[in-house]
Amino acid sequence: MSVLDNWGQWKDYLGDRLNRAQDDGMNSNVITDLAYQVGDYLARNVDPKNEQERVLADLWSVANKEEQHAIASMMVKLVQNNGTR
Repeated sequence: MSVLDNWGQWKDYLGDRLNRAQDDGMNSNVITDLAYQVGDYLARNVDPKNEQERVLADLWSVANKEEQHAIASMMVKLVQNNGTR
């Protein structure tokens, strides 16, 4: 089972990666830009595995670049307190 199959596991996975990036000293602007790049990659190359990912993919597909950056920023905020630590 992939982390993409379960929304809670996906958020925990992203939360772990965010915590690691912050611990390594990565600033929030770089993190948000990376989140945008990951979101763009997923939207172009990965089929959504659950309803939540489908909603995100649909929103991403109708958003302009500025709105996509806002979605990425909100995803970072959503997972800030997630993860296994």
